[in-house]
Amino acid sequence: MKHALKSLEQGMTGEGLDALLVTDPKHVYYLTGFASNPHERFLGLLLVRGEEPLLIVPALDGEAAQAASSVPSILTHSDTDNPYDLLKEQLNSVKLGTLGIEKEHFSVARFELLSHSVPVEKISDIGPLLRSMRAKKTPEEVDRIKHAAELVEEVLRRGLEHVKNGVSEIELVAELEYLMKKVGASGPSFDTMVLSGPNTALPHGVPGNRVIQPGDFLMFDLGVYAGGYASDITRTFAVEQADSELVTVYNTVLAANEAGIAASKPGATFGAVDRAAREVIEAAGFGPYFMHRVGHGLGMDTHEYPSLHGLNEDMIEIGNVFTVEPGIYVPGLGGVRIEDDVWVTEHGPQTLTSFPKALSVLQL
Repeated sequence: MKHALKSLEQGMTGEGLDALLVTDPKHVYYLTGFASNPHERFLGLLLVRGEEPLLIVPALDGEAAQAASSVPSILTHSDTDNPYDLLKEQLNSVKLGTLGIEKEHFSVARFELLSHSVPVEKISDIGPLLRSMRAKKTPEEVDRIKHAAELVEEVLRRGLEHVKNGVSEIELVAELEYLMKKVGASGPSFDTMVLSGPNTALPHGVPGNRVIQPGDFLMFDLGVYAGGYASDITRTFAVEQADSELVTVYNTVLAANEAGIAASKPGATFGAVDRAAREVIEAAGFGPYFMHRVGHGLGMDTHEYPSLHGLNEDMIEIGNVFTVEPGIYVPGLGGVRIEDDVWVTEHGPQTLTSFPKALSVLQL
């Protein structure tokens, strides 16, 4: 956390910022170690060039912030205070030429309050700077993602025991999300997906009351938060028996998954990962049935930079973590997706997920 804060302070100089205000709770956690959901209350990390950082938190979070934050200077505000007046007091003696904020996180209403309280000549977006910092994970961050992956794989292992006669998709979702808490995760990192039979042909289908049946393919897409970091895994299974056409689909997706992972090397482009997986699927004649990008960045958010689509020519760097998740979705037949979390090292890609990928047939 201290390393990230120092990098941001150095980035201020390069961006020509006199001060910056970080308000996204995830970024406050990333920079200070203090995790909080302030709801509608104001939370902000204020950095003024040449001065010590200041963390501004709701009064009810003051004690927790003192215990967790690497930033020792903490200012609290009550529910009757105007936090923007506090900001004005802190910046009164500062000549503000350019103030950096996270434009994607700052609402128009909050921006108007800030503008009325803090005179500033220019506003600059620090989102790209934070994005580039977050894209390169430290060993500590990778350990946290790996831990989240281990937890979700334990959830999946235990969840498969509940695939029995009469169970529905939504009942399996309930079991999985109960197990997430039981194994020690904070909770799901996104809406857990369990799809069966023809529903597996819907890449972002919504689990419902359909009962699992013999001959179905059964898709699980799930992840958890643990230690502030997310995991994300997809595995697809056959129930009782495997249709030969779906077996072909499965084997094609598995080969595409492995090709995408193999292409995830430092110095290659993110687009090359998508193209490597897509070429396998197109060569097998299923090109039109793979209609989404091959993956996305993974860290404090389940979906973060980079976006792994075929036109992204940004370079892969050591420390990047992202998913590789090709899929084939054939209406009326069913679909298959296989997803792994991949960490790029100086020696090449390492998968942080290890759940077996050979087609497994579940017995009811």
